[in-house]
Amino acid sequence: MKKTGRAGKAAPRSAPESGRDEDRLSRIDRAYEDAKDAYAAFGVNADRAVKAALAIPVSVQCWQGDDVTGFEGADGITGGGILATGNYPGRARNGDELRADAEFAFSLIPGKKRFNLHMFYAEPEGKARPGRDELEPVHFKKWMDWSKKKKIPLDFNPSFFSHPMAAGGYTLSSADAAVRKFWIRQGRASRRIASAFGENQGSPAANDIWIPDGSKDMPADRLSPRKRLRDALDEVLADSLPPKTITDAVECKLFGLGSEAYVVGSHEFYMGYASEKRIRLCLDTGHFHPTETIADKISAVLLFVPGLLIHFSRGLRWDSDHVAIFSDEMRDACREALRTGALDRIDFSLDYFDASINRIAAWAIGARSLRKALLEAMLEPTALLVDAEKKGKNHRRLALMEELKTLPFGAVWDKLCLEGGVPPGADWLELADGYEESVLSKRT
Repeated sequence: MKKTGRAGKAAPRSAPESGRDEDRLSRIDRAYEDAKDAYAAFGVNADRAVKAALAIPVSVQCWQGDDVTGFEGADGITGGGILATGNYPGRARNGDELRADAEFAFSLIPGKKRFNLHMFYAEPEGKARPGRDELEPVHFKKWMDWSKKKKIPLDFNPSFFSHPMAAGGYTLSSADAAVRKFWIRQGRASRRIASAFGENQGSPAANDIWIPDGSKDMPADRLSPRKRLRDALDEVLADSLPPKTITDAVECKLFGLGSEAYVVGSHEFYMGYASEKRIRLCLDTGHFHPTETIADKISAVLLFVPGLLIHFSRGLRWDSDHVAIFSDEMRDACREALRTGALDRIDFSLDYFDASINRIAAWAIGARSLRKALLEAMLEPTALLVDAEKKGKNHRRLALMEELKTLPFGAVWDKLCLEGGVPPGADWLELADGYEESVLSKRT
């Protein structure tokens, strides 16, 4: 694989190095041809699987690049159930750096990509910064210009944290009417901004509503905050916006920082709300019990809501936001998403932040892992498995599932990377280290 720079041009190489690259590419092609034959024996067209896996958009989260700090001038995170740990050098400090880092990360990630923003990544002109509840699409003009120029669609999230109005631990469900109204205004503003994104890019922007509201210890009244949340959400969603520009979703959580005993927006609450209001439900893989996975929830939920937004992160004990990896949980979720035949109703996104490692690498690891899981799901001979199941040959179904585990998947993945114009295998690490040395290390 030839080294590529940020502009995508091959870096100069000596003849012997070029020869080794050509030999490597030949080996990848030969291995892929053998892999195609192995999958064809199970009725799977590997070429078609590679093409289909590359076409699924993956929304990459902007906040991994700057530790969820945002552009409001705060020095780090000040509350609201979110904490990025670590102080690895090179954090993006402004919009230009964040966009540049994202572009470089995208050069390491195969397939269609989107970029997911939060409300406090606005870049207003002038000295007087509008309140978060006063932001409008014009305050995201730099993002929309970048989106159109780079052909990278944007998604969005209101930011219900790291703000004085979130200091009490409750936002949309707050008993304080002034606090609640502030966050309702922010929620409504976020939908207008997301809709403007959608109009600008020609595809709906996913607008995901997550709030940190909850109690550290056992509350006496669990019902009243949920009633307030229901009513507040009704106000947030009151404006009728063109459906071709925005897709609304609500995101549940089992527990979080400062809400270990009680979360207002639980899975049951949002499952009922999304079903009643006919909006999408967001399932975050790190928002459930450590022994609970979302794979089984996908087909169940799709019977009652118009669609899903899936956030891939990695829960580890209490912390839900470790870098997503090619785990059994991710693989099971992607297989189930494809088995439902409802890909047009599912948005795939990343949601994690780790400030203890190179942030470019964190983006690449998670996004490449998700693309890898989508490819593996595309390579499954689902029809064979379903046929065996329908015939009551469950031993055959299990045997086939086991045989699939040892097929030459890695060769197909390398081919997908080449088709997607990015380095195969671990070759991307050399480029990421070079970017760290030449760009990130210069930041203070």
